[in-house]
Amino acid sequence: MKHRTAICPACGAPVEFNTASSLVTICEFCETAVGRGDRDVEDLGKVAEVSEPASGLRHGMTGTWNKTSFTIVGRVRYRHAGGGAWDEWYLAFPGERWGWLAEAQGKFFLTQQRRLSHGTRLPDFDSIELGDPQTVKGVSLTVREKGVATAESAEGEIPWRFVPGKKHVFVDLYGEGHRVATFEYGDGEQDAEQAVFLGREVSLDELGVDLSSLDPNANKVRVDALQLNCPNCGGQLALRAPDDTLRVACPNCTSMLDAKDGKLSLFQSLHQKRVQPVIPLGSEGDFGGVVYTVIGFLERYAKYAGRTYPWTEYLLYNRESGYRWLVCNEGHWSLVGTVDSPPRGFGDTMQYDGDSFRIYDRGTAYTRYVLGEFYWKVQVGDRVSTADYIAPPRMLSYERSGWGETEEVTISIGHYIEPEELEAKFGVKDLRRPWGVGVIQPRPSPGMGFFATWLGFVGYLIAAYVLIGRGKADGWLWFYSVLGVSLIPGLVLAYLYNFEVQRWRDSDFSPYVSDD
Repeated sequence: MKHRTAICPACGAPVEFNTASSLVTICEFCETAVGRGDRDVEDLGKVAEVSEPASGLRHGMTGTWNKTSFTIVGRVRYRHAGGGAWDEWYLAFPGERWGWLAEAQGKFFLTQQRRLSHGTRLPDFDSIELGDPQTVKGVSLTVREKGVATAESAEGEIPWRFVPGKKHVFVDLYGEGHRVATFEYGDGEQDAEQAVFLGREVSLDELGVDLSSLDPNANKVRVDALQLNCPNCGGQLALRAPDDTLRVACPNCTSMLDAKDGKLSLFQSLHQKRVQPVIPLGSEGDFGGVVYTVIGFLERYAKYAGRTYPWTEYLLYNRESGYRWLVCNEGHWSLVGTVDSPPRGFGDTMQYDGDSFRIYDRGTAYTRYVLGEFYWKVQVGDRVSTADYIAPPRMLSYERSGWGETEEVTISIGHYIEPEELEAKFGVKDLRRPWGVGVIQPRPSPGMGFFATWLGFVGYLIAAYVLIGRGKADGWLWFYSVLGVSLIPGLVLAYLYNFEVQRWRDSDFSPYVSDD
């Protein structure tokens, strides 16, 4: 098929299929999805207006991948069952080849379709479990999400038969070296067309996309926050991630608000008790040269043996780098982000990034207080299954959640951070100092010099007893001398041992508790 101009079946305006192998184009006049057939075009339905992405990408932009140029020709926005959304950009390469560039939470994943062998079908969707190993074209991958999304809106040209509101059944996988893959099952019906896509996580710099090429305002200062009024109390609030935010807890009346296309509507009046975050919403902190803004705050808790164990979480946002979390548990802080590749292991031990992580706890986490804005439809009372593995000063955390047919596991890595460092980064004062031993608090180390000095003293005493006293010196005096110089190292070792015992005090998996 060649470049073709047709008449929109809905409004009569001209529509163009500029890419020979595109199957659908969106009418710029009436926003109808126009499908391309062998002889005529058809009306596939109206699409909702798609909002601008946080990345600044637009169809018509160009770039390069594997030394081959491409043009962004279209986009589909998918709505996740949990409320969130992601964009899928379509890259047209020479020779009628396509690339799929997914944009979600500040990250980008470029995949290309790999043909299934004749007569081959994907594993049955219902049989796939989170964490299952799969091999795609010789690449070892792990299932991290399976579910059903909705093809919500679109723009430009699309290389598949896009129908507004149609179900999209998928399985997402990831592996070492930032490799990713997607199994697509169409609308989930038994005879639906299946497809496999394989690729890896990329950056816009790698793709050589010039964000200023079509946007004359790209180099101007962007608005950092959208100022709105709460529809419940009328108080002012700011959306600092307006492109991604789905739910907002008003800081004035604590009502839960739905956010869509920069507009707010009342979802639920919570009448929560007011909790003041110790790092205020809107605060900015620099982590490794990336400035993040605090946009959300949660109180969460777990229950065990009749006791409640609470902690707080701060959602951090950067337009280019996406999201991070600051987690505070009894004055101990950690900076948390998602893992780059699947950890390896089974049962009580996991391997990741050169470290061995040991299971610390398994349970259920509940949400009991919400403030600020979030990229998913958070609610008070939300709960997820959790498993935490530790290799101080790091923690590997699994959170498993589900919405109907959709299930996903989020794996994150947390690094311990001192309160003094946070005070310096965010310009706050008097953060609570921790009491007791934190789960991933680094163990104090006296250093090799300390023990080398002790060995030196012991060696000197042995030499003095053997060489100087020629074995005639008082043996008890020598014994008490050795005991004296060993007292402090012994106390240090006892302290370090007790430090580890205290670290594991609330864990059912403590290596310091006998099974008897």
